[in-house]
Amino acid sequence: MDQTSFQAPDSLKMPLRSWLPDGKPPEAIFLALHGFCDHSGAWDVFGPSLAARNIAVFSWDQRGFGHSPDRGQWPGHETLIADVRAALRAVHDRYPDTPLYLMGESMGASLAVAATTGPERSTVPIRGLILSGPALWARATMSWPMTAAMWVARKLLPGVRLSGRGVERYATNNVPLLQRLSKDPLWIHAPTVESIAGLTDVMDIAYARFAELEGPVLVLYGLNDEIVPAGPVRTSAAKLDLRTPSNRLAIYPEGWHMLTRDIGGAAVTADILSWVGNPDAPLPSGADRNAAAFLNGTLRSGMERKEREHPSRAWERLTQSERERLQSEQDSRPE
Repeated sequence: MDQTSFQAPDSLKMPLRSWLPDGKPPEAIFLALHGFCDHSGAWDVFGPSLAARNIAVFSWDQRGFGHSPDRGQWPGHETLIADVRAALRAVHDRYPDTPLYLMGESMGASLAVAATTGPERSTVPIRGLILSGPALWARATMSWPMTAAMWVARKLLPGVRLSGRGVERYATNNVPLLQRLSKDPLWIHAPTVESIAGLTDVMDIAYARFAELEGPVLVLYGLNDEIVPAGPVRTSAAKLDLRTPSNRLAIYPEGWHMLTRDIGGAAVTADILSWVGNPDAPLPSGADRNAAAFLNGTLRSGMERKEREHPSRAWERLTQSERERLQSEQDSRPE
């Protein structure tokens, strides 16, 4: 691994982005895994924020995504998981004495769980695991008609692409980000049936192994998440030993799926930095105080309540200066 590429165990080279502290060695390392249909650009606001705090962030375009070969083709969940283990080893070998954190968003979070659990779990020592909007919608939590339809489609129509057109679901309330992603040529706008079924394979593994996680673990979930249902996250998080202070479940009532990129993303990033600094301390936003109510079902998601909010409503509540800041944030991102 160098600053521009990561070479997988099968010698495939994939583009790597790195955000490094200016002129000094990092105090910690984040290996960040992007979500389904996304690419390493998912971290190009989060990465500089951490680099400014002397934390290095590395993220690569996972195979089949972004600039990596065969974009849009599912490489198989075993291969993706093996890549994560290899990347952990590569970062550790490069920075053997620097605390290493593994962070994933959505599919990236489920891959992080899969790579650090099971009989072939990574043996690289990590200081903590951060799971943002973890994709845990396993088949065990789906209705049988849904799983049956997926099985049939995978057998008969694996290469058919599904655009989601007509399905009104939003990943964030950050309107400029939504506009940018809609035009992003690296974003996979119509994944194949095989890719969706393959993602579900990853979610099956992460859901089944969640209890095997060894802390510290920070789980982040937004109640406006329209991509990952609350139920599987609730069931999985209940398997964590939250009596251990360094294991934290943070529930954001105004949060969506792309928590660090939401309108309130700065508060989520501040929580992550606080947890890295002292995993036993309460989070500055107070989102961890919502854990008990979420776990017992008192605090439910918008989808569970059937009360969805359109992203534009949150955008309209912002001041003009806040809107300009978020727009500028997207305008200044590298292409």
